[in-house]
Formats: sequence, C-alpha cells, structure tokens
Amino acid sequence: MLEIEKKIHCNYTVAKQKKFYITTAIPYVNAEPHIGFALELIQTDAVARYHRQNGNDVFFLTGTDENSLKNVQAAEKAGMETPAFVEKNTQRFIELAETLNVSNDDFIRTTSKKHFDGAQKLWSACKKEDIYKKRYSGLYCVGCEQFYTEKELVDGKCPEHYTVPETVEEENYFFRLSSYQKQLEKLITSDTLKIVPESRKNEALSFIRMGLEDFSISRSQKRARNWGVPVPNDLTGEVMYVWFDALSNYITALDYDGNGDLFGKYWPADVHVIGKGVIRFHAIYWPAMLLSAGLQLPKELFVHGYINVDGTKMSKSLGNVVNPFVTVSKYGVDVVRYYLLRYLSPYEDSSFSETHLGEVYVSDLSNGLGNVVSRVTGLIEQNQIPIKIKAVKSLPKEYRELFETFNFNDALKLVWRRITTVDELISRTKPRELAKAGKTKELGKILNEAAQTIYEVGRMLGPCMPETADRVEKIITATTIKKSEPLFPRLT
Repeated sequence: MLEIEKKIHCNYTVAKQKKFYITTAIPYVNAEPHIGFALELIQTDAVARYHRQNGNDVFFLTGTDENSLKNVQAAEKAGMETPAFVEKNTQRFIELAETLNVSNDDFIRTTSKKHFDGAQKLWSACKKEDIYKKRYSGLYCVGCEQFYTEKELVDGKCPEHYTVPETVEEENYFFRLSSYQKQLEKLITSDTLKIVPESRKNEALSFIRMGLEDFSISRSQKRARNWGVPVPNDLTGEVMYVWFDALSNYITALDYDGNGDLFGKYWPADVHVIGKGVIRFHAIYWPAMLLSAGLQLPKELFVHGYINVDGTKMSKSLGNVVNPFVTVSKYGVDVVRYYLLRYLSPYEDSSFSETHLGEVYVSDLSNGLGNVVSRVTGLIEQNQIPIKIKAVKSLPKEYRELFETFNFNDALKLVWRRITTVDELISRTKPRELAKAGKTKELGKILNEAAQTIYEVGRMLGPCMPETADRVEKIITATTIKKSEPLFPRLT
C-alpha cells in the first residue's frame, strides 16, 4: 500500500519560469570524440537538468566546430574529401551526446547555412574601426588555431600541444582587441563576466594585464584550403579565422541572423562550459567581439580541467586515449556519468582510471546505492508496511549551493552521505527484530523514514544519473512496493 501526496511527479513550483541558456564549447572534428569532451557534455547536461528540475526554462546547446584547418589536414591525411570526413566525424559527436543521455535542445554545426549567415552578420555588426587589414608575420600553432608570441612558447614549443609553431606571413584582417583592454579587465574583475574557478579568472586577468594585442581574424583561401566562412564583401576571397566564426555559434544557433525568437528569448548565455585550453578565446576574444557588435555578454564561464589517464596525459602516440563509447558499453551510462562527476575535480586536471571505475562500481553503486534500495524495499514488501512519500518542494540548500558553483563531486558526496544514513538507520534499529516483536508502529516509522530518504536521494541524483533517478523514484513510489531488482548487477 502506498499513499503519495499530490504533485509529487511535478517539477518544483515557481511563480514564473526563468530562462537559462547553457552551452558546451564546440570541439574540432579532426578525430573521434574522447573522454575529455564526454566530461564536458556530462557536466553541462547535469547543470541543464538541475535547472530544469528547479522549474527554469532551459536551452542547452552543443555542437561541432567544422571549419578548422586541422579538420582539413586530418581529412587529407585520411585520404578523404573534407566534407565527407567532417560529416563522418560530426556524426560520432552526435552519437556521443545520445550515448551519454545528454538532454541538449540543439546541435549546431558550423558548416550550416544558419551558422554561415550568422557569423557573417556578426562580422558586419562589429564597429568598422575595429576591423582593419595589415600584413604580418607570426608563429602559428594549427593544433590551437592561434598565434603565439615568443615569450608564450615553452622551449620554443606550443604550451598546449608541445609542437613547434609554423611561421606564417600574409595580409589578413585584424580585430582591434587592444581597444577593449580596460573594459574587459573591469568586466572580469567585477564579475560582470564571472569566471569560475577563481584561478581561471586570475589567469584571464593576468593575460589582459600583460597588454592585449590586436589579433588576426581572417585567413587566405589558399592557407584555409578553400574551407571556412567567407569574409563578407571581401574581394580577395578571405575566410574567417576559425575562432571568429566558431565563437559565434552561441548566437547563430539561436537564429541571430534572422533576429529569431530564440535569440530574443535566450541570449545572453547564462553559462558557457569550456575547457581550460580555450579560456583566452572565451574570456577575452568573444566578449570583445560582442562589445564591438553591440551585443550583450555571457554571464558566466565555468572552466574545467583536463583528463589524464592513470596519471599520464592522454595521447594517441601513447595509445591511452579513452573511448567513451567503449566505456559506456561496458559499465553503463549512469556509471560513467557518476564516476566523472564524483571522482574528477570540476576545476583541476584529474586522472581517469578504469581500474578505479570498476572499484567504484562495486563499492558506491552495487554495494552502496543498489544495496540500500534493495534492502529497504525488501523490508517494506516483507512486512507489508504502508508508505507515505512527501513531495519534495526543493532540494537541500547545501546541495543547491554546491551544484550552482559546479562542485558536482561534493554534491554527490552529500547524496552518498544520505545513502549511508539509511544503511545506518536499518542496521541500528534492526527492523526484522521489531517485526518479530510485533512493534508494527515503530517499524512503520523507520521504514517510512528510510523510504522518504531514498526518494529524496533519487531527486538529487536526477541531474547526474537521470536513468537511475527515474528507476529509484518508480521503485519507491510504486502502488505496491516490492523488493527491487539490482540497480547495478554484477559485471560480467
């Protein structure tokens, strides 16, 4: 028997829906996706689901950066035409989002007409005095798709890819970034453009205070291999520097070109979720471009670290790149989501270990959450105890504070402390002995308390482990509660 208060399956009641626009960065498609971008997708999805659960009107965008020179070079190396190569790898990123149970509302492709038109509109919207042409020579890393100064190199190599940049000399369009130095510093210092964590905010400010230099925003058709977004009204056939066009995806996906309803409703972005390697583009180049075009700035950047494997940086040459499709196939999507959110730092570089993942599967999930749910539901079924679940109007304050600062690992630690309290309650009160002694009222109070906590655990798991959360809620709010099948059966 089960009595559930009304509206238990509804989202939390709010007076008016608040819009919430969140994005991932868009990865290059020069190779298949690896576990690093899977982490970013899962983090972003967890935040999006959290805000939907709290009644917000969420728009969640991800996509692919398809106009990069490195995509062209990878296609040439593979012996494929660039369009076919890009199409093939883009589909794998679309499949990754589906495999990870990511709830994105749109997937922007930068080869789409909507994107081309929007990127060209942004270029044209920038102040005329901010875009000019000049001849220059610089050190260029194709892996980063950016120029470096000599002082930024480490032993003469790119600090990100550890490769020697090539010297490039040609005439291109430049953006007058130097004009925005004081304005950008003020915006970031005041948290008008908030950067989390603080260490990444300081990194952006340090770069700004070294002195901002104007940057090239176009490439010759020859160097771009005739691939990319054409510069509007340019008679020499220049194409946009990939970062200028790529960053605009956050507004082109909202139909910026047509001044569409989505753009009016959701821009500015509430959060851009990005990796630490692209902070300069998102904290400095992108805001400056928007300021020049007279558009609102995003509100916040959440910058995550990289994933190492067993303490070593992922590298194709070392053969230690983790394939997320294989990992999910072996352990299950919610297990992978849980491990990445619970055991990897949201801010700093972290190490992925499949051995540790296997241990966590047993300790936290099979013997932890799964065992508690099975134990409590078994006692309820055995003793035919009426269960009354109270609707949860809001998640605990501590959980909300952790989630809203992207501390996923600590939020999940809080959830697991709740799971432990249920286990301890059952062990301490000995329900089987109470049943034998005929203490039905006391037994009912204990099992209702345990069931209520399990229900609340399920609600808190919703953003991070959506499939598991749904299963837990269905089990504990069933008309007749029966001992649950293992949530996390033994791995074969």
